[in-house]
Amino acid sequence: MTLRLHAYRHSVYSWIARLTLHEKGLAYDWVEIDPFEPGVPASFLEMQPFCRVPVLVDGDFQLYETGAITRYLDEGFEGPALQPCDAKGRARQAQIVSIIDSYGYWPLVRQVFVHGWYRQKMGEVTDPAELSAGLAASPRLLGALERLAAPDGSYLLGDSPTLADFHAFPMIDYFAMAEQGAAQLRGHPRLSVWHAAMAARNAVRVTRPDFDA
Repeated sequence: MTLRLHAYRHSVYSWIARLTLHEKGLAYDWVEIDPFEPGVPASFLEMQPFCRVPVLVDGDFQLYETGAITRYLDEGFEGPALQPCDAKGRARQAQIVSIIDSYGYWPLVRQVFVHGWYRQKMGEVTDPAELSAGLAASPRLLGALERLAAPDGSYLLGDSPTLADFHAFPMIDYFAMAEQGAAQLRGHPRLSVWHAAMAARNAVRVTRPDFDA
């Protein structure tokens, strides 16, 4: 049975799930859900009572929370392993995912990306105070990831991509779409090398959200 991903095309968390699906080589059906619009179907809210995306459906198994989805995809299906095999590596992966969720999503995406690029692109009103707040908070997050990133590999944990990379990339890529965000990213050499390596991956190219559609 084909996997189904209920997701929103502009959501970074939906992009994380899509990246993982493509890196694993898994076929899936996309079901578009915009959680920001009124009238979200009751059938979706039965699967996700908090009205967030994505939700993965595998037969009669339904799963929400992006970190749980990506681990399930990696551990439950054939394809390249996307997690470190040792305890320290898995702990570092979990740490990076937690950092980006806890301290990165709001300033990188909801403040810098939304008010520094997205709303301008969509012809909507921006809030300079939100943009400034995001830019003020972002250096601590970028600095933490810069210190944790492996110094001798193209990816956060070394020479092979892991779920840490797929979780962090969409948020940092959105952040860098704003001119001010890109300028901050350039001040972090390890993250800049990593961002370029990730951007060149086929899974990133084929899943990148289209804001002109």
